[in-house]
Amino acid sequence: MSQIKVLDAGFSTQLSTHVGEKIDGDPLWTARYLITDPDAVVATHLDFLRAGADIILTNTYQATIDGFVKYLGVSEEESLQIIRNAVDYAKDAVNVYSKEIEDDADVVTNRKPLIAGSCGPYGASLHDGSEYTGSYCTDVSREFLIDWHRSRIRTLLEKGVDLLAIETIPCVHEAEAIIDLLKEFPDAHAWLTFSCRDDGKSLADGSNFQEIAVRCYKNALPGQILAVGINCIAPQYVTTLLEGINRGSSDDLIPLVVYPNSGEKYVVSEGWKKEGEAPSLHEFIDEWLDFGVCYIGGCCRTYAIDVKKIRSKVDQRQTHIDI
Repeated sequence: MSQIKVLDAGFSTQLSTHVGEKIDGDPLWTARYLITDPDAVVATHLDFLRAGADIILTNTYQATIDGFVKYLGVSEEESLQIIRNAVDYAKDAVNVYSKEIEDDADVVTNRKPLIAGSCGPYGASLHDGSEYTGSYCTDVSREFLIDWHRSRIRTLLEKGVDLLAIETIPCVHEAEAIIDLLKEFPDAHAWLTFSCRDDGKSLADGSNFQEIAVRCYKNALPGQILAVGINCIAPQYVTTLLEGINRGSSDDLIPLVVYPNSGEKYVVSEGWKKEGEAPSLHEFIDEWLDFGVCYIGGCCRTYAIDVKKIRSKVDQRQTHIDI
């Protein structure tokens, strides 16, 4: 099996093909469909598996106790049960897919898909776009962030996800809190991706991306962080963020993860907006893999068809390496 793992794409974008509704304006985002349309959640996971994803993410990025209590009027325990159900829906999709390909010798790459438990930042629960700015990070303590993230991470791990996807983290303050929290779960494995500015060097809060990413990787328990990287950024800004991390180092390469958005820009009051013709993420795949990217997929405004294209590129690359 390829060392490079293909991830899924934008859950909201692909889910919309099943429900035919506007999703992005909802304060619970796709998490509401864990209650209202679980069949569509399973179908979305299946789309990504059939497109060639090695790893699918649970629909829990914006699934939080705070959000469910506030917008659904349920209890804390009922909120945690919704998160458990999200893992079950991902497992259901993997089971269906596994039966589909059982006798299909043509499927050789993603025969044993993994499930990553998606954990968005505290800012995602605020529903104000602050995961793209980190504006809240100066207002909350490290202890608050550790406590806030703990229940979802514990629930996902107890339900048996294969790894955690700690994603769209906009500030060093929250990233370091999560690294500390993960030490409470020494058998857990995770990747850590950041929300970054378009300047090619900074986290959303202005910190130096490469410095913080490397520090988090090295300060974690040995082997606990599988990769560090970026998600939900326009593809054309990825290269300058990644290219120096493993430069001049043939040993002890830091594994990287990247899943950019389509290049559209998110405006809180208007949603996703296209500004001109942005380059496609597929144009950069070989370049990113040269930097040490081991996990690659798509984020907001990307579809299962994008996963299929990534799968094709990765397979071509792996065939060339094997030869």
